[in-house]
Amino acid sequence: MIVNPVADEKKLAELILYISEKCANDPTFGAVKLNKILCFSDFLFYAYNDRGITNVEYQKLPNGPAPRRLIPIRDGLIKNRDLAMQEVVLKSGLTQKRTVNLRRPNLEIFSGSEIAMVDRVIESMHDVTADLASELSHNLVGWLVAEDGETIPYNTIYFANPPLTEDDANYIRQVQEAKVNPEGAQNAKRRDIRTA
Repeated sequence: MIVNPVADEKKLAELILYISEKCANDPTFGAVKLNKILCFSDFLFYAYNDRGITNVEYQKLPNGPAPRRLIPIRDGLIKNRDLAMQEVVLKSGLTQKRTVNLRRPNLEIFSGSEIAMVDRVIESMHDVTADLASELSHNLVGWLVAEDGETIPYNTIYFANPPLTEDDANYIRQVQEAKVNPEGAQNAKRRDIRTA
């Protein structure tokens, strides 16, 4: 039986503060990039540990995956005066919305390996523009097969990209359906792409 880890919104809140603090000197850091750092950290950690860091749901949005409850969690941090939003007008005329931590994050609720993963993702994304971060997230198989607003299952990190055949996409949808309806898992037939 597959046990789904419980979403930990406290960890999400503290990660928002942590990432905001670590990215304070990155001129490319803004709301879009925050979402991508959270997503890549959670999904890559899942790939190695069979659980995410926060285990919160991510949804497909046009600019890439984002935590479904990011806005209420962020707004709660702002209300508690733990976080602020800074709007920066860029040379392009666009406005970058940056999260700014107003207190230190509580790292005691994380393991060393969880924070190490977040640090690796932050380092790899340093100076990456929001557009490129979005483009990178559009290569995640879960984002490719989900419809706008749908939840992106963590286990889709195991599927390779590129390219997905229609059979692969259908199999992923069957796996997603099996999580919702476990009886449907018996009908999912795995296609070995190595012999296709």
